[in-house]
Amino acid sequence: MAKIAAGNEPVPRTVFADDIKSDNKTNGDTESHNGVQLKKELGLLDGVAIIVGVIVGSGIFISPKGVLENSGSTGQALVVWVLSGVLSMVGALCYAELGTMIPKSGGDYAYIGVAFGPLPAFLYLWVALLILVPTGNAITALAFAQYLLQPYWPMCDPPYWAVRLIAAFITCLLTGINCYNVKWVTRITDTFTATKVFALLIIVAAGASYLVGGNFEHWSEPFEGSKTTPGYIALAFYSGLFSYSGWNYLNFVTEELKNPYQNLPRAICISMPVITVIYVITNIAYFSVLSIDQILASDAVAVTFGDKMLGWFAWTMPLFVAASTFGSLNGAIFASSRLFFVGARNGHLPAAISLININYLTPIPSLLFMGIITIALLFIKNVYSLINYVSYVEALFILLSVAGLLILRKRQPDLNRPIKVNTSLPIIYLITASFLVISSIYQSPWETGIGTLVILLGIPVYYATIHHPQKWLTETSQRINTVCQKLFLCVPNQEKID
Repeated sequence: MAKIAAGNEPVPRTVFADDIKSDNKTNGDTESHNGVQLKKELGLLDGVAIIVGVIVGSGIFISPKGVLENSGSTGQALVVWVLSGVLSMVGALCYAELGTMIPKSGGDYAYIGVAFGPLPAFLYLWVALLILVPTGNAITALAFAQYLLQPYWPMCDPPYWAVRLIAAFITCLLTGINCYNVKWVTRITDTFTATKVFALLIIVAAGASYLVGGNFEHWSEPFEGSKTTPGYIALAFYSGLFSYSGWNYLNFVTEELKNPYQNLPRAICISMPVITVIYVITNIAYFSVLSIDQILASDAVAVTFGDKMLGWFAWTMPLFVAASTFGSLNGAIFASSRLFFVGARNGHLPAAISLININYLTPIPSLLFMGIITIALLFIKNVYSLINYVSYVEALFILLSVAGLLILRKRQPDLNRPIKVNTSLPIIYLITASFLVISSIYQSPWETGIGTLVILLGIPVYYATIHHPQKWLTETSQRINTVCQKLFLCVPNQEKID
């Protein structure tokens, strides 16, 4: 993770506070930059598809039981689903201000860097690199393989190695597509977003027909058994927010979004209410057809629902889940690779990861780097358990980003803000997210302690590799950078500097 690039290239700049003033002098959609850089190919529809495609993954099909288990009742579970959507919408609007004020790819990494400096930004990058992004992608790939094979093993789990090999293959395939052509990526995202929404509408239609038939037995006492202790409420919200996670992914690719000052907030305002409505009515369908015990006993609620309601058509539900996870993985690979690309461009990862292919204008080394880590995690038997240790960490850094919004309003009031949300929105988000973080520490001290330890381990790494890099590390980074330039026909990213 050396600061020095290979050969006679310039030292990667830490593109934080000093460069924001320069960037805000130019229009967010300018194409007049010199040199090689990421190409602006994402329109409004693509932005909506990325948000919907990343958020609507396997969660709503497989594990709504997490919300129900910690809520204790169907009525309270629905309240949590609605409020989780509202809270995600509030957070997304705050990120719309951040994303148009700081029109750089990288999302939380860029915002935390501007507001709090390079060390906190590196710690976010460290956690995302080590656990959050590759583990999330690995779990999505495993879910795809699991449900693609499920029709062939209807009475038992598919073979372990078959699942892993298919997950590795699909990760390699989507990584290759992302390396080759951004337009292909957006077409896949658009197509599979429509597929997963269609699958959810089938569930909603089946649930509605069940209710029209007068089957209201599961709604006689919707709030019976509700759990009201703060710890359980926090865990219920965590499960709900996990299913909404990904609403900030469009901020990772701001530099590739056409007219980001308009399209970023529009994409958020279109996609988040749509997702919230779909999630709520889908859960109403689940709760209408299945009892609480049936939902809590199911490993895939949508499949259990399909077995009961869809008859001979039930075999398609595992395929719909597989299609959903395929589209979600595609969008996650595209967006998250830009996070590591920006981190390397700022000197917080090896400079080779910030290279761009001269033919396709895609960050091939960053994509391959993330793909290798993801594939390695596929073959860890307890990969699912890794998420438990860092689930609160993501909430912690989002909390930090929203706090940075208020800090920057006070510290740099003259920054160009094409969007400026009401001050009450970030305050509401800070209060709610703080409650969730504190409650999770109380309810799950072991998991949150491990997550905190992972963050703290990044501090000595920062000082050893970034702040005071060793000569051998710098030379190794130079050699890797040179090899990657030749092997992948890549050159350093060239940004406009006013």
